[in-house]
Amino acid sequence: CSTNKPDQLTRCPQAKGLESLANLVSTVEETPDPIPTTIKGTIPSWINGSFLRNGPGKFEFGEDRYTHWFDGMAMMHRFHICEGNVTYSSRFLRSDSYVQNSEKNRIVVSEFGTFASPDPCKNIFERFFSRFQIPKATDNAAVNFVKYKGDYYVSTETNYMRRVDPQSLETKEKVDWTQYVAVNSATAHPHYDREGATYNMGNSYGRDGSFYNIIRVPPPEEKEGEDSAELNGAEVICSIPATEPRKPSYYHSFVMSENYIVFVEQPIKLDLIRFLLYRIMGKSFNQIMVWDPQCDTIFHLVNRHTGKSQVRYYAGPMFTLHQINAFEDNGFLIMDMCCGDDGEFIGDFTLENLRSETGEKMDKFYNSLCRTLPRRYVLPLTVDEDTPLDQNLVTLPNCTATAKQTKPGEVFMTHEELHSDELLQYGGLEFPHINYDKYNGRPYRYFYSCGFGHVFSDSLLKMDVHTKELKVWRYPGLYPSEPVFVASPKATEEDDGVVLSVIITPREDKSTFLLVLDAKTFTELGRAEVPVNIPYGFHGVFNEMG
Repeated sequence: CSTNKPDQLTRCPQAKGLESLANLVSTVEETPDPIPTTIKGTIPSWINGSFLRNGPGKFEFGEDRYTHWFDGMAMMHRFHICEGNVTYSSRFLRSDSYVQNSEKNRIVVSEFGTFASPDPCKNIFERFFSRFQIPKATDNAAVNFVKYKGDYYVSTETNYMRRVDPQSLETKEKVDWTQYVAVNSATAHPHYDREGATYNMGNSYGRDGSFYNIIRVPPPEEKEGEDSAELNGAEVICSIPATEPRKPSYYHSFVMSENYIVFVEQPIKLDLIRFLLYRIMGKSFNQIMVWDPQCDTIFHLVNRHTGKSQVRYYAGPMFTLHQINAFEDNGFLIMDMCCGDDGEFIGDFTLENLRSETGEKMDKFYNSLCRTLPRRYVLPLTVDEDTPLDQNLVTLPNCTATAKQTKPGEVFMTHEELHSDELLQYGGLEFPHINYDKYNGRPYRYFYSCGFGHVFSDSLLKMDVHTKELKVWRYPGLYPSEPVFVASPKATEEDDGVVLSVIITPREDKSTFLLVLDAKTFTELGRAEVPVNIPYGFHGVFNEMG
């Protein structure tokens, strides 16, 4: 770990006079029937499909209020693009959580940061004993759109997903991972191989401890009979025991190259004993997450064809939510990720903090947050009994990352910073996106991301990982969503295409627009203005139409 370098927090400029973002975390109305947008500039006529986005859109029921941003009810958004025109629609996910809360007009299902109080209609003994019951996981799938066997689902980080119609945004059946494989959860960031199979990771808990499980769902098959969710053939290809059985690590995503999967066991721990105690005390899930900077980060390398895991790779304490890309090169696995040095930040995203007024309180909150920056780790793949100890094994040209075998079967790594100091003025970056279809798991040059000069992203960035040069789209008061790359149908280069992002603002009511940037020059081609309010959300995908 780069312990001899200044912390990311001190290297990035401190902000002063940040504006309030309260309007970006407020409940909005859905728009179930598509409405037209106003086009400014030009939307390329070759773009044919739907930009789908997911995120929280309702933050209260009756007198009850959610306390954490992650808890808001899932709202799906669709910008449909065809022949230079764009329409917009949105719908709340009709999850069990949403329906039950709506029927009772109060919060009856616990979420990540909000504990649902016992039913006031029960007597005092029933309410007391209800605290000793393990709560059912939420199906409020507000994080991402994912694909299994050709079907779209919306996903969060529990064992439940919801299948959805990507055109009408209609909510379909609830899918429980535990009915297919022995896992208690799954991430909202699966990977896809070139044969159409989907890979994911999920935890399992039992008498033998906690395990991280790599899941494979086979490619789509011809469907016969009724239209329904179908994950048959899903299998666990590798189970990795947690280093601390009662304190497994939290993870949001994982790494996949052509032949390998890497699970990053980071020092953000889930304290399972505390989970049982806090349930009795009426505290929420986010409070069982513990950042332990005394622990190293462990990289578990798994051959995704055989499920075998051998050498363990280590680095100093860090956290990561999103990887950028990973690929193999001359006996090395190169991993690029967004990383930070302080994993306590997740619980800080309470609605109270996010709704702070302009001034000292907002500035103090933002300046306390860890910045995430792009890093490159290099894993030597040919470590064996003949590999020397305490010698840098990374021989790639122009690479400053190191890897040394400290004892047989264990390699300690330091990273290369995948950026210049210019990035620091944009507050670091997150929500990375590449030309996934063509370059995921392969050598690549460009990625697109959000810069964080505020609590929410206030710029779009294009990074050249060869030169570490930036291209930037940034305007005061405009807050972009995660950029999604769409390749031109006649693309001959990696960045031939466009980048899509939804732009929102707290300064004007109903002033949202879909931004279309030329991916090569990072200049605006056009925008589609839509008179609605959209809260700040999480992730999105482009669903290409025939």
